[in-house]
Amino acid sequence: MPTVERWDAESCYRAVKSRDRRFDGVFYTAVRTTGIYCRPSCPARTPAFVNVTFHPSPASAQAAGYRACKRCLPDATPGSPDWDVAATAAGRAMRLISDGVVDREGVEGLARRVGYTPRHLSRLLVAELGAGALGLARAKRAQTARVLIETTDLSYSDIAFAAGFSSIRQFNETVREVYATSPTDLRGRRGGHAATGSVTMRLAVRTPFAGAALLDFLATRAVPGVEEAGPGWYARTLSLPHGSGTVRLDVPDVPEVGQTAFVTATFALEDLRDVAAATERTRRLLDADCDPVAVADAFAGDPVIGPLVRRTPGLRVPGHVDGHEVAVRAVLGQQVSVAGARTVAARLTVTHGEPLAHPAGELTHLFPSAAVLAGLDPDDLPMPRARGRALVALCEALASGDLALDRGADRDGVRRALLAIPGIGPWTADYIALRALGHPDVFLPTDIGIRDALVALGRDPADATELAEGWRPWRSYAQLYLWHLLKEH
Repeated sequence: MPTVERWDAESCYRAVKSRDRRFDGVFYTAVRTTGIYCRPSCPARTPAFVNVTFHPSPASAQAAGYRACKRCLPDATPGSPDWDVAATAAGRAMRLISDGVVDREGVEGLARRVGYTPRHLSRLLVAELGAGALGLARAKRAQTARVLIETTDLSYSDIAFAAGFSSIRQFNETVREVYATSPTDLRGRRGGHAATGSVTMRLAVRTPFAGAALLDFLATRAVPGVEEAGPGWYARTLSLPHGSGTVRLDVPDVPEVGQTAFVTATFALEDLRDVAAATERTRRLLDADCDPVAVADAFAGDPVIGPLVRRTPGLRVPGHVDGHEVAVRAVLGQQVSVAGARTVAARLTVTHGEPLAHPAGELTHLFPSAAVLAGLDPDDLPMPRARGRALVALCEALASGDLALDRGADRDGVRRALLAIPGIGPWTADYIALRALGHPDVFLPTDIGIRDALVALGRDPADATELAEGWRPWRSYAQLYLWHLLKEH
């Protein structure tokens, strides 16, 4: 779906008049006569064209002096799918801002991660998103605070620091400015309901949403001690900037286009400052910012993927909460079955993973860190020696910081760095890009699952690469649809 910069005002206004939910999160409508900004699908009376302006982000609208609509809650929409599709510096920076990098490392830390000076990065962000890094981070903090106020019984001081504010005063002033109401009034209007010791919130995802298929993918690969799954839910441990935690997701299956779907996430965190990071990483796991309608439209006329999309609308590409973990598990999965890789991962977890201070059911350990695995002797690992050497070399690069696998990394640069490690080939590098980097346009033509799926469809696996050229820029989704086909047979 195009970004707002590529749309003229008349096109945006037509989307607003039709209240088309597909554009929620893509742009925001600011109304001069009321001083508020809304999502395109807001049910309120459509304002006159002469009274509206359009903004690419909530931060842009807030910087222009508008407050969030209390009826449609525009800042609560799923994020723009353009942030994941775009490999631009602004898109990479936005993903890091959502993870709380500005709150933890400042604008300088954000710029360093993206590879620009703070001043140049600010120019890029203002040009593409209508606000600088501080404004975007402020909007994200305000949205996190509102969710916590409305859905938990945490004290206001706990909420302020959990959302990333540096003081109670800053928290109060920001909430009043962005929402034109006090924290007390926000809570009184909705009421909290979270249990003591946990934070429960609803994570918005666009529909259709094939939640059951996503759960099946995660459950099949769940590592005992780190992950657990059951009917309609999935849980796992989390390694976060300030401590560890767990999350349980109650995932609906919503095959129809229409209302936004909500995944209920219950977090148990050692440090409330990790709320924003835990939430963002969980959204990545769910591929929550995907625009499934745009994906379906791209495959509508394709004879191979089109029928699969119509059979299972809203399939997501499962992301991950930890790029280091998924990279290690990708190496473990080289030339072995999913069950075999899971068994080896479980053995490493028991031996080298950090035990949780407060286990939750079968969730007992964090997955072993790259730093711990980097210090092991490849000969002592439960795998062929060559694969062990590749695993240790990978973890050395991760632990040293020479290789970054967060959503702000340059995708092409990461692939080159991975392929430079002996024992890591294109399948491993591309699988890591698929799940750790959230790359929407990755395809693994040599994958045995892809070859089997194409055979089942009456296609020659030798033609996989050529076929996939017609699936750009959504080859990652084609990959998942072909994998999902195998579960149906």
